[in-house]
Amino acid sequence: MKLSPHFTLEEAIASATARRMHLDNMPPPTILPRLEFVAQTILEPVRAQFGRPIIYDGSLSWYRSAAVNAACGGVAHSQHVKGEAVDIEIAGISNIDIAHYVAVNVSFDQLILENWDGVNPSSGWVHVSAVADRYQRRQILTYSHGQITAGLPR
Repeated sequence: MKLSPHFTLEEAIASATARRMHLDNMPPPTILPRLEFVAQTILEPVRAQFGRPIIYDGSLSWYRSAAVNAACGGVAHSQHVKGEAVDIEIAGISNIDIAHYVAVNVSFDQLILENWDGVNPSSGWVHVSAVADRYQRRQILTYSHGQITAGLPR
């Protein structure tokens, strides 16, 4: 099922954790509009900007069922469970560059440069969420070495 011109439901539910633990990661029908909103609001603009596919091998998360979220150690209130968040990387593009582009050019609720090592611009990944039914907070954070700080590194 297509969620947008370049993104499918199969990509949204891909999960190495679900495969490894034989967990169902199919969202209920009420989540599908949220996945479409994330695909159109976040993923399509990022793909258009960088002109390359976003990496989806199931090691990063988009949708997570409650069981998959618990198995991978996600917080109970994770926007991944609501279909509102996606983790992204693009081969050959630094995660800092992706995060800076999103911060300035994309409508989002929360942006986190996650597991950034402080040295390698491509370390970690970029977590972005978007919500269709309430105000976008535009919260920008970096999670590095177990610490959360406001903003992004330069």
